[in-house]
This record gives sequence, C-alpha cells and structure tokens, in this order.
Amino acid sequence: MTRAPQVRVRRAYDPPKEADGQRVLVDHLWPRGLSKDRAHFDEWCKQVAPSTELLNTSD
Repeated sequence: MTRAPQVRVRRAYDPPKEADGQRVLVDHLWPRGLSKDRAHFDEWCKQVAPSTELLNTSD
C-alpha cells in the first residue's frame, strides 16, 4: 500500500526546518520583506493561488 504525501501549511515568513521537505510558495505576490535567499522555496506556484476575487469575498 502506498502512503499519500503529507502536506503541511506554514507561513512564508517561518524559517525553514530540516523536516520541511519540499517548500512551495502558493501566492500571486512575493511576500513583502522576504528575500529569495532567505525564503528557501523550491518552487513558486502563482498559477494555483486563489484569485483576488476569491480572497476578497466575505460571508
């Protein structure tokens, strides 16, 4: 039986941990004040981030 991959959600500003595995940023904008050297992201997936319209909806 194959195990499903684990997905953990963390803040972009959190320092990377050794147990993180692959780090992927899912957002349209780069986090303010965070250099690409300090971020340690393996990939930046802008295309799968929620749209601005979706983020601005309220109940």
